[in-house]
Amino acid sequence: MKSTIPLAILAIGLRGLPIVAQEFNDISLAQLYQRSELGRLILPRNEWQPFPTCSRPEGLEDIPLAIRQAQIHAAEVLLDAEWDHFPATVFLEYVRNGNRSNYEALSFGRRQNLVTLVLGELFERQGRFMEQIVNGIWAVCEESFWGVPAHNHGRGLPDVEQPIVDLFAAETGAMMAWIHYLLAPQLDNVNPLVTKRMLLETDKRILTPYLEHNDWGWMGFGWRNRIGYERPVNNWNPWINSNIITCALLLEKDEQRRLDIVHKCMDSLDNFLLPYPADGGCDEGPSYWGRAGASLYDCLELLFSASNGAIDVFHHPLIQNIGAFIYKAYISSPYFVNFADAPAKMSIDAPIVFRYGKAVGDSTMIKFAAFAAHEQELGRKALAGHFGALNRTLPALVILKELLATEPAEPLLGDVWLPDIQVMAARSQEGSADGFYLAAKGGHNDESHNHNDVGNFLVYYDGRPVLVDAGRQTYTAKTFSSRRYELWNNQSAYHNLPTINGVMQKEGHLFRAQDVRYKATNNKALFTLDIAGAYPEDAQIKSWQRQITLHRNKNIKISDSFSLNQVLQPVDFNFLTPLEPRVTKPGEIRLFDGFSKKSFTLQFNSSLSPVIEDIDVDDRSMSKSWGNRLYRIVLSTANDNLSGSYSFSIED
Repeated sequence: MKSTIPLAILAIGLRGLPIVAQEFNDISLAQLYQRSELGRLILPRNEWQPFPTCSRPEGLEDIPLAIRQAQIHAAEVLLDAEWDHFPATVFLEYVRNGNRSNYEALSFGRRQNLVTLVLGELFERQGRFMEQIVNGIWAVCEESFWGVPAHNHGRGLPDVEQPIVDLFAAETGAMMAWIHYLLAPQLDNVNPLVTKRMLLETDKRILTPYLEHNDWGWMGFGWRNRIGYERPVNNWNPWINSNIITCALLLEKDEQRRLDIVHKCMDSLDNFLLPYPADGGCDEGPSYWGRAGASLYDCLELLFSASNGAIDVFHHPLIQNIGAFIYKAYISSPYFVNFADAPAKMSIDAPIVFRYGKAVGDSTMIKFAAFAAHEQELGRKALAGHFGALNRTLPALVILKELLATEPAEPLLGDVWLPDIQVMAARSQEGSADGFYLAAKGGHNDESHNHNDVGNFLVYYDGRPVLVDAGRQTYTAKTFSSRRYELWNNQSAYHNLPTINGVMQKEGHLFRAQDVRYKATNNKALFTLDIAGAYPEDAQIKSWQRQITLHRNKNIKISDSFSLNQVLQPVDFNFLTPLEPRVTKPGEIRLFDGFSKKSFTLQFNSSLSPVIEDIDVDDRSMSKSWGNRLYRIVLSTANDNLSGSYSFSIED
């Protein structure tokens, strides 16, 4: 449901760029639940008791015994572990050589160990892990920055006088809040200065800076107040706000200040909800849904719980659509539609998908979560570290028994059309992973975690990849800098797209698809769009109509019809595949899948000249999806026609 508030004032943006008119969603948390009402809606700090604690363990016995034992065993392994120091030189690696992984491994590992110890103590309650827990808390409190170097505003080392609230500083604050909630009396028995330090550090690093700032981009207030072209906020907004809400609800003793913080979080969340695609599509990709849509759910569930259900927007169509995206992007385990910075292979956070599905009454989400939980064998192993922060792990533990008892079902949708983000998906037969699966996109080239990929498409067969999107590489300093499009995997030439007159697609909001349409019948699914606008002027394109058709249980065809102003260089049609390609005859390339022993035929006009390039996938993140090799097929034109068409088909 959309409001009818036109953005006519956006006709000229901050950078002098024309902006496509849009409408805002008709949902505003800050307006629905105004600050003056929160005093009667939100439970006082001492009355909100969402989970069992070490002092009030009633309910812990409902958690499967195998899980409790696994958590205790995982904590036992850490009884003699050392709390390694974090050298300044490792922090400096990000500005010196672009590496962000080494420091993050230290930081994330420390927090995972601390959470593991806390859960071990929660289930055993004999004090055996308390000394190590105090050591871990103290080590975290001694850190100069709770975030990571990549989010330090390029300052090299952190400035302790100017705290920054990034994703992982906020996560750390929430971790401190939950540990305090679970173990405060036990920590005080060791030394009351421990809990005092936890509250002091969380306020100094998180709550006070949050109240003092409106200028951090992830908050969204700059986007809202300037009323100009600035990319709307992404997953950072609900992810951080969920942790701020946690800190405020659990730690802030001044009730008025506590409510001020919560309401500001609600106001900031509106900046995420206001421009969100009404179809619920996450243009960051399904892996980021876990920290975009799912973090929005974290926020809404915290507000629902802390108000005894008085704050409730789960009935709103937008909230329901945002949840449903996670199964609309599903191909077949372990593959998801991976446009933007998303891996092709991923596992969902089954407990949060289950909880979200229950909140909005979506049986497909609920059964998908049960399917994933059984695949992941969640009832047999410790969860700490598997789902990260305690604000995910605690509710996961509480609902795990119910989740594992739920009837599972794989969400193999026959057709998906998300008109706002212009993404389609279709398979040969609903309810079955057999046969062809097609996904394609329009959109624009200024999406969050953008790749220059307007008109790109994916092909799978029997749930296995045939033509693919490489996805993202391991993040470095270059990834989110002005040099982002020097990375090959972000360039259109390494997607299933043409390079025209030697020119690739260009990044930016103006470079977008036109005339995007989708139609599905029992026999076929048809996606059409004009991708000319995604290329800059020097590509010399008048129009470039792309038509992609899934003929169910038969094949996939691509037809490109074009009109050019000039022909300066041959057109290169690019195709990316993890399968070994071999030219078998003019106009035909065979793609061999060594895993399934199947092969596929890419057919094309025999006048096109094929070149096959090996791509060494020497990257930790990307290789998890593709192993150590991808192939790019480049089919080049041999004529100088200003207009014409080329067709391609993929057959099994």
